[in-house]
Amino acid sequence: MNYIDMKWVEWLFLAISAFLAWSYRKLANKQAEESAKSKALHDGIQALLRDRIIGAYNHYQDKGFCPIYRKENVKRMYDAYHALGGNDVATGLKDKLMSMPEELAEREERL
Repeated sequence: MNYIDMKWVEWLFLAISAFLAWSYRKLANKQAEESAKSKALHDGIQALLRDRIIGAYNHYQDKGFCPIYRKENVKRMYDAYHALGGNDVATGLKDKLMSMPEELAEREERL
């Protein structure tokens, strides 16, 4: 009984330390899992934006012109894409799309 009276504080701190270590591990694992999900979302959104920019370019390249509202939309998609770290082929395609005429009549005048 005397031993318990002398060591109860040490046992209490040991139990608290073990609980805190377990809690920290659980939180660290949860944060790693959330970080992996966030990275996957980041990469997925970046890939979707890149695909949409390329698709818009291909569509309007075939038409030979790009309406102003689509140019604005592609610019917004590119800005988001660039903010997510994208900066490759989509940059050149966005620039080419922005230089296209906005109406079919303009295209015919340029020819």
